[in-house]
Amino acid sequence: MKLTKICIHKGVQMAGLYLASQSPRRTELLTQVGIDHIVVSSTYEEANKGYDDPIEMVKEQALGKARAAVGVPEGSIVLGADTIVVLDNQVLGKPHDESEARHMLERLSGRVHSVITGVALLIKGQEIVFHNETKVYFKKLAPFEIESYIASGEPMDKAGAYGIQGKGALWVEKIEGSYTNVVGLPVEHVYDELCKALGAK
Repeated sequence: MKLTKICIHKGVQMAGLYLASQSPRRTELLTQVGIDHIVVSSTYEEANKGYDDPIEMVKEQALGKARAAVGVPEGSIVLGADTIVVLDNQVLGKPHDESEARHMLERLSGRVHSVITGVALLIKGQEIVFHNETKVYFKKLAPFEIESYIASGEPMDKAGAYGIQGKGALWVEKIEGSYTNVVGLPVEHVYDELCKALGAK
């Protein structure tokens, strides 16, 4: 049974859910757990500067993406999200080139960092904004491991220059918190907030 149908079976009629993100990982996660959705673009432009608190930054940017979703019918539910990697209170975004990816991986090697996702739900006239944080313990990486990983191309479109759902899983010793959050969307948290907003919980 689709998870969205669970809320409906509890007596709550759910409008269409629109994902304001072009991330294939987010849509895969929602599909994987049975949350029906439609992918739309957002005109919001991210600005990773001007924030003192990384958590506030991802929450603001998730909300900005949701508010700027394109082509969403009135009365629909909109989901926006933003994921960052934080090390030593510094945000590691997507690397611009191989040199930057190498530097990020060298910094992450053998250390613990945080993956934080801000999520915004526009639903029934409400703006519900929350975040999820996962601690990720990285193994010590040998130079050849960093170089072979960069050569694979996988780090180039991912915050922190790695993807836990791909080859990057080899470098992760353990995590504390949500795995799906590290991939890009804490779907278990999203589902709970959806059901609460719809009165099903």
